[in-house]
Amino acid sequence: MVASERLLAFAAMSFLLIVVPGPSVLFVIGRALAQGRRAALTTVVGNTMGAYVLVVAVALGVGSVVERSVLVFTALKLVGAAYLVYLGVRAWRKRGSLQAAVTTDGSARRGDLRALWEGFAVGVANPKTMVFFAAVLPQFVDRAQGHVVVQMLMLGLVFNLIAVACDSVWGLAAATGREWFARSPRRLSLVGGIGGLTMIGLGVTVAATGRKD
Repeated sequence: MVASERLLAFAAMSFLLIVVPGPSVLFVIGRALAQGRRAALTTVVGNTMGAYVLVVAVALGVGSVVERSVLVFTALKLVGAAYLVYLGVRAWRKRGSLQAAVTTDGSARRGDLRALWEGFAVGVANPKTMVFFAAVLPQFVDRAQGHVVVQMLMLGLVFNLIAVACDSVWGLAAATGREWFARSPRRLSLVGGIGGLTMIGLGVTVAATGRKD
């Protein structure tokens, strides 16, 4: 098991990294602005599930492959960036129909599944997160205690619990602002467009940044 002091140190480091808005936060905010509170929170859950898949991959040794291979890292980065741009373009194109989405809940289940899947896909295709886990998790593992994989999974769980809390706060805050815009179809269309552009910009940023080696 992970020693309490190591766990607290990792939790503090994770919180400092998570509380600053990054790609996952901007993605959640974009979804909150485009589709509201429910979609934002469902996206947070999906994103966290995807991130934990990365934790499992790192714990099993797959993360080191991404960390060391420029080709694999670049491929994952571009796939994630392209998917973000696709989601942003779709949100932009559908911005005019947001008023009906606010007043109608007939396809809520299908929308929830889609938001969950999209959040998961973005979370699992985030190469920066995998590299972070690959670089940081081993530093907080006490190999003398044994059960290295279990320790990594526990640390990853702590990280994701903190991420769920922080990302949910951002999503709820953005969705609250959207509710004011929902009183006017024109304003709602505007904020839906902003949400779409946010995701497009995020995708372009992810594609343009990262390792250069």
